[in-house]
Amino acid sequence: MSEFTHLLNAIEAGDPQAAAQFLPLVYDELRKLAAQKLAHEKPGQTLDATALVHEAYLRLAGGSDLPRWKDRIHFYSAAAEAMRRILIDNARKKKSEKRGGQQLRVEYHDNIEAPAKSTDDLLAVDEALSQFAEHDAESAQFVKLRFYAGLSVEEAADVMGLARATAYRTWTYAKAWLRTKLGDAELQ
Repeated sequence: MSEFTHLLNAIEAGDPQAAAQFLPLVYDELRKLAAQKLAHEKPGQTLDATALVHEAYLRLAGGSDLPRWKDRIHFYSAAAEAMRRILIDNARKKKSEKRGGQQLRVEYHDNIEAPAKSTDDLLAVDEALSQFAEHDAESAQFVKLRFYAGLSVEEAADVMGLARATAYRTWTYAKAWLRTKLGDAELQ
């Protein structure tokens, strides 16, 4: 049994020390996910990994009671969803008229390689992913783990309990479905 599952079981049993040990573990997991996701974002992002992890942690921990995650998969799913919502909210804020979202943004890049996704791309991916979830919820969850939580195909397969071959087929299928909806937009 992993430390994560062991601590969840101890918390369920009412062990107050387990809750104290679990909180830093949750924070570390969120910090890792946030760093992986934001590593692919464009430089100069107003939302950094620390801000993303704090916001996601606040959303996950919520009120006074510690949320009851069933297992590691449930936690990763909740974390990916929280980060997705934060990034989408941030993209919508940037696009708002109040923040000059309708103006053409020109950014200076020291690195000539492909810049990260724009706000429009992020919103388009979110809309397509919502449509995909209506069509195939499990594959959409896999995409969320890959795209928003920054997990590799293998890591997402482990989280969802999928065989590696199934995970690669799911990722290939999901990318093809989303590309038809998004046109030439690139997925990681």
